[in-house]
Amino acid sequence: MKKKKIIIRILIILAAILFILTGTFFIYVLQYYKADAAAQDIYSTYSESIEVGKDYTVFYPKPDKNKNKGLIFYPGGKVEETAYSPILNRLSGEGITCVLIKMPFHLAVFDVNAADGIMEQFPEITSWYMGGHSLGGAMASSYAVKHSEDVAGLILLAAYPVSKSYLPAVIIYGSEDKVLNRDKLKGLTGLIEIQGGNHAQFGNYGIQKGDGTPSISSEEQQIETVKTIVDFLSKIP
Repeated sequence: MKKKKIIIRILIILAAILFILTGTFFIYVLQYYKADAAAQDIYSTYSESIEVGKDYTVFYPKPDKNKNKGLIFYPGGKVEETAYSPILNRLSGEGITCVLIKMPFHLAVFDVNAADGIMEQFPEITSWYMGGHSLGGAMASSYAVKHSEDVAGLILLAAYPVSKSYLPAVIIYGSEDKVLNRDKLKGLTGLIEIQGGNHAQFGNYGIQKGDGTPSISSEEQQIETVKTIVDFLSKIP
């Protein structure tokens, strides 16, 4: 009987610990940065060129644009994916089909392979790129390295690759970014700094904790980012 009571007590303690850990996890993931009104408005304003699916949203280029390039984009950690609709809509206006991934709990680390099966659905696209913001960029780079035969390059916003890659890459970050670990950028090529930009303004989700104060607007930062990306893509055969 004494042994049985000890086992029961241990099980109760373990159950209590599991309950606390589960509760802490859900409290953490349910607190995330939400897309602002401007990002939400993109979906209604450009509804004819945007297709919203269960797991991802597609931003299609205009009919008169070349449709041979595509970008699969992973959102930043704990950021609502719709916050990236303004910048991806701008990119689609430059002839790039953009596929915005919806991540479990708004964390790309829970579905690094979310890009699986997407490329096959767009046979007209001959060159695919992986990209993302912050944590999303890191996870996108991880996927790209493992699927280098299918990916033509990397587009990282306020992010750095998690492992060595020989893929062409552009790494764009703001001069006022206080979230990005700059030490991780040392020795990397393809670095582009946007003067006055910060960490959060690649998306439309407001002020991020610990970030620097920008001296340019989010629209200006995103316009400059899109120009940089288009220039990067133009140099890849």
